[in-house]
Amino acid sequence: MTGSTRKQQRFFNTESGRAVILALDHGVNSGMTPGVRNTRELLAMAAGPAPQGVVLHKGMVRAYGDQVPLACNLVVQLSGGTRHGLPVYSESIVCSVPEALRLGADCVAVHMNIGNDLEDRMLTDFGMITDEAHQAGLPVLAVIYARGGQIVNELDPSLIAHCIRLGGELGADIVSAPFSGESKSFALAVESCPAPVLVAGGPSQPAFKGFLSMMQTALDCGAKGVLAGRNIFERPDPNKAMQALLEMVHKTC
Repeated sequence: MTGSTRKQQRFFNTESGRAVILALDHGVNSGMTPGVRNTRELLAMAAGPAPQGVVLHKGMVRAYGDQVPLACNLVVQLSGGTRHGLPVYSESIVCSVPEALRLGADCVAVHMNIGNDLEDRMLTDFGMITDEAHQAGLPVLAVIYARGGQIVNELDPSLIAHCIRLGGELGADIVSAPFSGESKSFALAVESCPAPVLVAGGPSQPAFKGFLSMMQTALDCGAKGVLAGRNIFERPDPNKAMQALLEMVHKTC
């Protein structure tokens, strides 16, 4: 067993075999997006019953890392890009693996968008980060979307399946991709992926029950958990939303 494999296994609840990861890395892309103003208050949700991990950019880890309980895995996001840049789907490496280690990371995350003119650079970045992280014994969470000039429908089932397969092919320890809404192709992609797949929560849904229903369908297709941000911190009561998600994900399978 390698160090990265051992740390990866810590993300999954010993009873349910599933994971909930709270993504709080939206400020780089979206600025003062609703709900993320007070990171310290949001991190209080990790105190328990806690999600299995929380994703933060390095500056927030320096400022608030002491608020992340030892029982909750700290995921340092290495990628970044703002919604104001051109093209908007560009993601650059903004933190190194050594810096993430110094900050106490249990895992690093890399965001990739495929189907655009910057795909080659993002794939190269991911390959280099994966090698470096595994040498350091850190697992890699690959967050993969189909976004860019070649993409007509970001939720096309074949594209989502390709995102999942890509993460497995390139050595991610955990893969996160959105749910296409088409159960058969999603289940086949999850089954064929050598790494556990977390369904990405995506944009905030109008109805929280609808969000939970969509996540449940993805879990029924074999997903090993949920990576959620906006559908938690943009709710009127984020803590209540988190507890409802935890209850659903970790109920007896």
